[in-house]
Amino acid sequence: MALKQTIKAMHTHLDLLKKDLIKAEGGTKAASQRVRTGTIQFAKLSKTFRKESVKSEKGTKKKPASKKASPKKKKASPAKKAAKKKVVKRKKARR
Repeated sequence: MALKQTIKAMHTHLDLLKKDLIKAEGGTKAASQRVRTGTIQFAKLSKTFRKESVKSEKGTKKKPASKKASPKKKKASPAKKAAKKKVVKRKKARR
């Protein structure tokens, strides 16, 4: 499905759910069942919408004009590296 078709299907589905929901409030058991199954179908439609909308956004994104150079991280001095290596775990004495 295309994104526009998915949106149209979601609108239609929501309208049907709204009508059945009003009937379910009145106590109609069949309408309650239709609402429960309809929400599952709507969830599937919404997942499809999400995939298609992300896909369409990726295709229309413009590239930035220029990127600024990120500042470089400073490297640790050799003395700090040596201090890190000296840490040794001590074993507990057995009795």
